[in-house]
Amino acid sequence: MARYTGPVCKLCRREGEKLFLKGKRCETPKCAMLKKNYPPGAHGNKRSFGQKSEYSKQLREKQKAKRIFAIAEKQFRKYYEMADKKSGVTGDLLLQILESRLDNTIYRAGFSDSRSQARQAISHGLIKVNGRKVKTPSILVKEGSKIEIVERAKTSKLFENLAKKKDTSPKWLKVDLKKPIAEVLSLPTKEDTQQGIESQLIVELYSK
Repeated sequence: MARYTGPVCKLCRREGEKLFLKGKRCETPKCAMLKKNYPPGAHGNKRSFGQKSEYSKQLREKQKAKRIFAIAEKQFRKYYEMADKKSGVTGDLLLQILESRLDNTIYRAGFSDSRSQARQAISHGLIKVNGRKVKTPSILVKEGSKIEIVERAKTSKLFENLAKKKDTSPKWLKVDLKKPIAEVLSLPTKEDTQQGIESQLIVELYSK
């Protein structure tokens, strides 16, 4: 299944919670979850989010994670299999892999307002990793990786206000928004990963 490219607000409404897919807009009164807090569709306003079966909970948790990180099923399963082969708690390792994606790292560093915006910047060749220009959002960063914006893009509208932003990056990243550059100090721990995802439910689903 290809990555979803439709209206992202529908994804939040389908899951019944904010997934913050539009960055700052999600924190304003324009957020669709405030205006239409019910599932999408012709009869959405007549439906509720209601009780879910155990399988439904597991499926929805997987879908929620895929939507937050904008990953198709094939890629998501690959990440699960990577986590399952490692030594440790599979669910925690899965979240660590998702957090380590380059597009997510750029978002968490504060270089972009959303993961989709970060993905666009990478695809347009505006990002360098360890001095080399990259165009693949799914690259997994490693401890010691250095991420920066290419010189020609530093004055673009996409990044022109970075120096004025407050650094809200997680502890696994060392960020200088004035340069701007980010260094991966360590791989994210369970406490550093995307909150609100019950990874154990995803593991239970794939383990069946």
